[in-house]
Amino acid sequence: MKTLTTRHKENLLQQLRGFCHAAQTGSISKAAERLLLRQPSVSMQIQALEREFKTTLFERRGPKITLTPAGRALYELAAPLVEGLDGLRETFDARRDVVASGRLDVAAGESTILYILPRFVETFVKSYPAVELKLHNVTGRDGLAMLRAGEVDFAVGSMMEVPEDIDYRPVFTYAPMLIAPRGHALAGKKSVRMEDIAKYPLILPPRHLTTWRVVDLVFKQHKLEYEVRLEAGGWEVIKKYVELGLGISIVTSICLTGRENLEAIPVSQFFPQRTYGIVLRQGKFLSPQAQRFIEMMGSATGKKEK
Repeated sequence: MKTLTTRHKENLLQQLRGFCHAAQTGSISKAAERLLLRQPSVSMQIQALEREFKTTLFERRGPKITLTPAGRALYELAAPLVEGLDGLRETFDARRDVVASGRLDVAAGESTILYILPRFVETFVKSYPAVELKLHNVTGRDGLAMLRAGEVDFAVGSMMEVPEDIDYRPVFTYAPMLIAPRGHALAGKKSVRMEDIAKYPLILPPRHLTTWRVVDLVFKQHKLEYEVRLEAGGWEVIKKYVELGLGISIVTSICLTGRENLEAIPVSQFFPQRTYGIVLRQGKFLSPQAQRFIEMMGSATGKKEK
């Protein structure tokens, strides 16, 4: 027969689980969907916690909820416990060097999925065939949102500004390159100046992405006007239109294979290098399969890509 203390501990675990999912999703109804519960059940769990700790855990504005300072403190303590218990079986198997099953969700942008991840995904799938691996092709902003909501285990990508709640672990460094059609006038110059680049129309990724902001900043620092002739998503698309002679572009060497019909000119003297690596939510419990994938990528730390 269960004692009152035992029942209280079981109830507390369920309450903390509902609270953590509500904190991650910013919604009691979404938390209920995740837990396969009715919305009133999750609301009652949170209310019970607020009585237990004699504090308010969420600020409620319609259907949207945000953590209070007390709620943030409890979440930082509770999230690793809840995630650890939920992943106990997988962690136990990993201690015995068994990663027999499970699921791994990774968020990454198109360039990362195309140019960085293939060799790691291939190795991982061959090593752990029973693990369900899902790559979520999203922007960096959406990847962070999924990470904070607990919808992915980690993200892989490039970060120039790291929020306080995020842990960024750079793995690769790539150089900035100016690309132009074969035979372009800039290719014959011993040294390229920003004034030279500004003479030609540019093809850039969408303006809400980091590349556009960096290019814009560098031109402003040099007090130069520039023209964007074409805005296109994806490095492969940009390379194609540069090959057609519609403009030049500033890309990261991550996307260059050497087989393109392009002139590639280093411009590290003007534009910053870009790193790509592992993006984690601080305090996030990592499943064994996530740890194995990160270890594989981590073994490449320190390599510099040209």
